[in-house]
Amino acid sequence: MSVRLIRPRRLADARGWFCETYSRRTMARMGITMEFVQDNHSFSRAAGAVRGLHFQRPPHAQAKLVRCVRGAVWDVAVDLRGASPTYGKWAAAELDARGGAQMFIPAGYGHGFVTLEPETEIEYKVSDFHAADHEGGIAWNDPDLALPWPLPPGAPILSNRDRGLPAFAGFVSPFDYDGVPLTAPEP
Repeated sequence: MSVRLIRPRRLADARGWFCETYSRRTMARMGITMEFVQDNHSFSRAAGAVRGLHFQRPPHAQAKLVRCVRGAVWDVAVDLRGASPTYGKWAAAELDARGGAQMFIPAGYGHGFVTLEPETEIEYKVSDFHAADHEGGIAWNDPDLALPWPLPPGAPILSNRDRGLPAFAGFVSPFDYDGVPLTAPEP
């Protein structure tokens, strides 16, 4: 399965709008059939906060369904499945609260984002529970990945953990390739 950009339908009227942010039936029609078991919520005070590139190793690998509920982020997924023909390639999309688009990121991908506005919040569903002993990551600014981070002035703002993530060149993938190469999500 590849990265997907999902645009839930919004029903608008004079009051505002309503949408289903998750429906198991709708996701199944798109081929997304895993069970999501945990919801996470992230708040970043300033524009330029970088989080990632994070993943969990098997047997606790996580697929994610990411959405921005306030502000805006540039969200990125990097293919970390060792035998994949798109290993080390990435797909990204801008997610913001105004548009409501979501990004589905299968297990086997590193995930990260940079906040484009202050006071930004994202929420995401994951397909496995947090397992601290299976956490991993790749340096967000690794030159081999050449991610074009849209960094605002004063960025990046990083955690100590993200400052110390290893380079991609030494990464040994624990992820199996499912036969579906990375494709860029449709705009």
